[in-house]
Amino acid sequence: MLCVKVGASASWWYALRLPVALAKSQTSTKLHHLQLSSYPPTQPRTNRTPSIGTQTALVTDAEAIHHVLITSAIQPGNQTSVSSGRYRSLSTLARATRTRQLNPTSNQNHDGGACVAMVGKDCVAIACDLRLGMQALTISNNFPKVFQYGDVFLGLTGLATDVNTVSDLFRYKTNMYRLREERPIAPRTMANLVSSSLYERRFGPYFVSPVVAGLDPKTSKPFICGFDSIGCIDFAKDFIVSGTASDQLFGICEGLWEADLEPDDLFETISQALLNAVDRDALSGWGAHVYIIEKDKVTKRLLKGRQD
Repeated sequence: MLCVKVGASASWWYALRLPVALAKSQTSTKLHHLQLSSYPPTQPRTNRTPSIGTQTALVTDAEAIHHVLITSAIQPGNQTSVSSGRYRSLSTLARATRTRQLNPTSNQNHDGGACVAMVGKDCVAIACDLRLGMQALTISNNFPKVFQYGDVFLGLTGLATDVNTVSDLFRYKTNMYRLREERPIAPRTMANLVSSSLYERRFGPYFVSPVVAGLDPKTSKPFICGFDSIGCIDFAKDFIVSGTASDQLFGICEGLWEADLEPDDLFETISQALLNAVDRDALSGWGAHVYIIEKDKVTKRLLKGRQD
């Protein structure tokens, strides 16, 4: 029993109540230590923990409790429950993998860039900016992102190293196609080639967003399409965009594009759309290349934009 000195003005009830409260506190502390010591570290009981997809992992009870606490602290609002001996938690590596899977485009936005293709009357246009950077740091203003493979044009935006790798890969594949088939590759065939090549690397994809543009060699009809990083094709009859300025390009192209544009009008439309879009995007700009593809000729023009 603890002796507590109580002043004359204090009530006798507080003097009797204080030792009882201290005794309860000491008892709860002993029970808490008893519960924590109930998990012997030498004989850990294991439980299967569901992870990403169909993969499972074996963790001990102490590790599972630690992961549950960490997951709840890092992800507010996550309703982590422990029931039937199964701890619904994710390890640090699994959380990092899940973050990369949910946000696969983070590396595509690292170097910036913009590309757009438009359909006209018996013609098609494709344009790209010339900036190469590392986020806000500009490295070069002469990094074109449109590559010609015979009569087909391929625009590539995304990670700069993957842009160079993919452009060289399709240079090799289109040359092999021309040697085997004894004819240049058609735009629709090129689209299927790009799609299958990207899908081959779906478990370790290239961080690029390709755009294909060209005229059908038999009918001379315009053909444009876009892709995601694993080869899903997005066919379009008006325009297609890619890059960090995609949101700006979508809005401006919706307002400026019209059907059956002549080559000169198509050049003016795609140029105004690209220049105004990259002016509103900090990761693209610094000039542009524009290609106007017609049945009998291809016209390439250089646009000078803001250099800041």
